[in-house]
Amino acid sequence: MQRTTMTRRFCMAFFVSAALALAGCATSGGSMTGDKAMMKEKQAGMAPAASVMAMDPMKSEHAPIDRFGSTAHLQMRDDMNHLPGPNEPVDFDKPPFVTTGLGPHRETVMYYNFDVQSTTPAPIYVLYRKGEMEPVGGQLNIVDVVPGDPGYNDFWQIDKVTVPSDYLANSIGSLQAIKEAGSVIEQTNTLVNCPIVAAGSTAKHRLSGSDTGLHMGWYRNKIVVYFNFSEAPLMVDAAGEVPVSPIYVAFNVNPDKPNGGPASGFKMKMGSPQTHNVLATLPGDMEYSPLWLVTAYDEMEFGKVMDLSSAMGAMAVARGIATVNCPVFSVKPAMMGQ
Repeated sequence: MQRTTMTRRFCMAFFVSAALALAGCATSGGSMTGDKAMMKEKQAGMAPAASVMAMDPMKSEHAPIDRFGSTAHLQMRDDMNHLPGPNEPVDFDKPPFVTTGLGPHRETVMYYNFDVQSTTPAPIYVLYRKGEMEPVGGQLNIVDVVPGDPGYNDFWQIDKVTVPSDYLANSIGSLQAIKEAGSVIEQTNTLVNCPIVAAGSTAKHRLSGSDTGLHMGWYRNKIVVYFNFSEAPLMVDAAGEVPVSPIYVAFNVNPDKPNGGPASGFKMKMGSPQTHNVLATLPGDMEYSPLWLVTAYDEMEFGKVMDLSSAMGAMAVARGIATVNCPVFSVKPAMMGQ
């Protein structure tokens, strides 16, 4: 299938799911929170219900966040890698969080590394007033797991929550409160890729200049912040799971050798950060997913692997090693003679 045809199909799919995806990661109603949200509602003639109090996100406590603790996988903190400690901001534009690889047709591709993630998405709750088509203005979206919790995933499946027509933004900040209110929860098929990180963390690159800022959400009445990677629309597959796409990688030492695999690092071109990790799909392809299913090929074939065809033809030394969240943020066409 020609890439132009796939791009047209991608654009159609994007517009179908874009509204829900934006609602899933972006703060509903933009940056308006707390008192500003209440003021807008009063100006619109919508008085908050008596005795209901809204929480102010700007004054609320932040939940503790540690992406590199004992439940991490490839990015578990130890005395050798010196990964940031709990609640320390992370610069994701530095190694080991950025990799330069290859696309299926020798494109130069750059992507972030957000560690191993499950194919089972976690729910994120987006609140809608009864009878309205847009999320509640100023309301932060709600999650019930953070990194380290059982069931946490960077990939979130959007659940629409219907609240009363006089609902006051940010008067609900937890799943428990949603359930206690008896709100109707409707599961959608839309996924968003929103890694929760420590406050102050940065990841300054996105494909096509998408939003690079941090968004706030509620976790059990505390604040969390997360990135939003929207380089492609995502939907659960037929099994209700996060779809995956293949990636073929070479390590400095093959996984079947002592001290081999991820611990040995990706093999790179001499004097360059360029790996010969080959992505099977790119944003714009219908099959693209930032959750990569990893196959390792023999590092002795590193020089021969330059595109998807040669990667698939190389000797595989380990298949299905892991599923890793690696959103693409740069794609450059292959250079002449590469």
